[in-house]
Amino acid sequence: MAIEEVVLAEPRGFCAGVDRAIAIVERALLKFGAPIYVRHEIVHNTFVVDELKAKGAIFIEELDEVPAGATLVFSAHGVSKAVRDEAERRGFQIFDATCPLVTKVHVEVAKLAREGYEFLMIGHKGHPEVVGTMGQLGHGIYLVEDVADVARVQPRGERLAVVTQTTLSVDDAAQILAAVKARFPHVREPKKQDICYATQNRQDAVKAMAPAVDVVIVVGSPTSSNSNRLRELAERLGTPAYMVEGAADLRAEWFAQGRRVGLTAGASAPDILVQQVIARLRELGTVSVRKLDGVHESVRFPLPRGLGDRSMGELEGPESTLHPSQY
Repeated sequence: MAIEEVVLAEPRGFCAGVDRAIAIVERALLKFGAPIYVRHEIVHNTFVVDELKAKGAIFIEELDEVPAGATLVFSAHGVSKAVRDEAERRGFQIFDATCPLVTKVHVEVAKLAREGYEFLMIGHKGHPEVVGTMGQLGHGIYLVEDVADVARVQPRGERLAVVTQTTLSVDDAAQILAAVKARFPHVREPKKQDICYATQNRQDAVKAMAPAVDVVIVVGSPTSSNSNRLRELAERLGTPAYMVEGAADLRAEWFAQGRRVGLTAGASAPDILVQQVIARLRELGTVSVRKLDGVHESVRFPLPRGLGDRSMGELEGPESTLHPSQY
């Protein structure tokens, strides 16, 4: 067996929100020293979390685990209003790593709730972003995970708006939204779709790549929503697809009938893992590696006040494996 070519999706890997979230933890560690407490995994990637643990980050789920006077970082997925209020009441030094695109949804929910709207939220039950967004309100927000849920939901009022988890399948979300609009013709939609630019771009790249390859490999952790959607999308397009956390997860039998391998990575997967997967594929006989043309992403989000204003790629201190020079 020889893999003739590895085709790299473009774009792939870290997005601006993930870059910012990781940089917040790294900068806090450099400025204030270990430990820095982080509520929930900062992003859904095991390698990233382990790297930050090694530098002194402590990941917790309950605020009771954080000692008085500690520095606390909220993860990129956002938190409920109750968690935010409790953290402030306890007097922690707080840095909010919530992706600004998730924060935009939170702000929209709060604004329209004051105008008397109820909400349908398209998303996956239990995902921390969904928990955080629904937790902006005490009531009046209903989760719909599929088209069948749309038929079952029973809003109490006439004014209804729809919001979406930012990391969903674009196609699935559009199908559910169509069902929402069919049942509630006057539902208010966001001025700009909630699914983030990075999720859209990575799914578009897989749509372009999958028909041209024999198998697709997605680098990402099982808890990563956007990584799972990439794998599902490739399979839906008729190409066998597998998700791996790293090179050690690759199985030679996946490539027994495949001469051309497509490779992408979820928005929370660092490029070092992609490079390790490529190295392993070379060991399996890869002849060449080719990068597809794709959208160039230039989005950057600023850091919170109190952590400086240097660019996120210029962290002082020990070199970070999470922010290689190509970012």
